[in-house]
Amino acid sequence: MSDELQRRFEAAAHAVMGLEDRPDNDTLLRLYALYKQGSEGDVHGGKPGFFDFVGTAKYEAWGKLKGTTREQAMRDYVALVESLRA
Repeated sequence: MSDELQRRFEAAAHAVMGLEDRPDNDTLLRLYALYKQGSEGDVHGGKPGFFDFVGTAKYEAWGKLKGTTREQAMRDYVALVESLRA
């Protein structure tokens, strides 16, 4: 992984906090999943309990990216954040 990609990923993670408009829930889940895949790799840990709807949605969104390289997830995250800032 290049230092440039890491720098852009971290800058995008910082920039997402300052978005003028709150993204819709599907976009928020995509941001979460791409961030987790880019920073930690494939999903790990136990699935949240049945009544933890938000936690379960996040876990499942991250799980859908299983097998995606950290580098690709980072590139996709940066691209998504840049599109939201435009």
